[in-house]
Amino acid sequence: MPGLPIVFVHGMRLSGSAWSPVTARLGGAFRAIDLPGHGARRGEVFTMDGATAAVADAVADLGGRALVVGHSLGGYVSMAAAARCPERVAGLVVAGATAVPDRGLAVPFRVMHRFLSARPDGGDHLSRWIFGRVLPPESLDGVLAGGIATEVIPDLVDAVIGTDVLADVARFPGPTWFVNGGHDHFRWHENRFLAAAAHGRLIVVPGAGHYLPLTHPVAMARLVSDAAAAVRQDHAVAP
Repeated sequence: MPGLPIVFVHGMRLSGSAWSPVTARLGGAFRAIDLPGHGARRGEVFTMDGATAAVADAVADLGGRALVVGHSLGGYVSMAAAARCPERVAGLVVAGATAVPDRGLAVPFRVMHRFLSARPDGGDHLSRWIFGRVLPPESLDGVLAGGIATEVIPDLVDAVIGTDVLADVARFPGPTWFVNGGHDHFRWHENRFLAAAAHGRLIVVPGAGHYLPLTHPVAMARLVSDAAAAVRQDHAVAP
């Protein structure tokens, strides 16, 4: 499995271009996709079927098998995609997506959507300002290049709540790396995710928060590179 390709799946409201600070530090073939309702696909309805199909299509374009890396929303999509087509996923790296989604978890996102949508510009200026306060310039450029799709929040919240994410994790037989910032509020159930995984490993990055791939792109690129190397090695020694 030389040159294992990688599919990157972005977080809520963002796009594939948000991964640019990470992908710029990696070699080999990759796709950083736009999920339905995001980036070049803004205006489409977000569904989990459509999102997992986007992952599967990207893997197919890269030769039929790849490491899949997802952040936040992209982490939940990646776990669902791996459960649906495990033969196409060589391994998973899931960042900031180890909270079991339920209606309580959805409340702050619905409130945020109502607040931002009530503003004349749909909250775009405020969202850009917030990201500008927390992200380094290269990550902010990637975020802004693909736009910030606040309007998609209700659809994606409904879709994620409708998944049995721990069952998805358990159905994937390959290796899964759960990567969380030490201050990430989505760490709540990380041990439950680790226990559900057939071959799981938990990595916590001290000092990082929920936007770990964007605030610490060098560390994230290293973690992805290490995961890809481990998958290649496992494949090389398998009978």
